[in-house]
Amino acid sequence: MAITFYTYPKCGTCRKAKKWLDQNDVSYEEIHLIDSPPSKEELSELHKKSGLELKKFFNTSGVKYRELGLKDKLADMSDDEKLELLASDGKLIKRPLTTDGTQVTVGFKEPEFEEKWQG
Repeated sequence: MAITFYTYPKCGTCRKAKKWLDQNDVSYEEIHLIDSPPSKEELSELHKKSGLELKKFFNTSGVKYRELGLKDKLADMSDDEKLELLASDGKLIKRPLTTDGTQVTVGFKEPEFEEKWQG
């Protein structure tokens, strides 16, 4: 199972998730989320496979999210506009973003990682 792990090295949650992957011998390809964010098309695929609402993909505690006033704007935006926005700036994406091409996790919750990524 080839896992793609979109991460931001300065993010504490990302470091916890990476430590979990390493301790559980899960191999992954690490991609710097800010330098190489997923494209709009990739995000659309990840969104479909995740089964989550698109707003779950936003880093709601991020500075950029607050600067853009997205809390009030997301409800009125189309999915296409949201995907465009997410693809434009990796800091808007909730991290880490982890996928094996079939399953997707957004953020890090140990029970979810155990269920999806352990062996």
